[in-house]
Amino acid sequence: MNIPDIVNSCSGVKVAGQVLKTFVFSTDVAIIRNNNAEGIIAVYPFAPQALITQALILAAYKPIFVGIGGGSDKCERSVKLAEEAESHGAMGVVVNSNATNELIKKLKETISIPVIMTLVSVKDDIIGRIEAGVDMFNVSGADKTADIIKMIRIIDCSIAIIATGGNSEETIKMAIEAGANAISFTPPTTGELFREMMTKYRND
Repeated sequence: MNIPDIVNSCSGVKVAGQVLKTFVFSTDVAIIRNNNAEGIIAVYPFAPQALITQALILAAYKPIFVGIGGGSDKCERSVKLAEEAESHGAMGVVVNSNATNELIKKLKETISIPVIMTLVSVKDDIIGRIEAGVDMFNVSGADKTADIIKMIRIIDCSIAIIATGGNSEETIKMAIEAGANAISFTPPTTGELFREMMTKYRND
């Protein structure tokens, strides 16, 4: 699975001496092992589990940022998950948009890998997140993604931004022009890929 070439116009985010421009947003091991992105963002809509994190890190042969949750009532658990993720080789941890600034501070005191904060709205506490020490933002605002990026750039022109570019060149271009340093590409599902493959086989 190939990432659109337009992503190469990004400046990239620097992680452990590497400059990364492209990420695949997936927890599908088959997708993680078969793409030409430079990194992986593995976040899922369930309570994070150390076993899942370990499996994803093991599957990835490139830098991977893993989700550790971060709801206001799960601060200590998220810190523990972050420590385990770092010890198993994760290159960064991603916290939910409802994570507290206090959690960000605790993570920065505990781990040495980047802390990535998910933003989903222009109403998010961008200044508070930056002051708490977040290393970069993961902007996932659907059709408001470009607006959120522009708001961040008004507040801080240098903080690293990874933006969800969806799966079209148009949305990726909008995110880059708004000020994103790197793009998180949403790949087709394995079911969609199979459907394309089977259609091709039937027509050959």
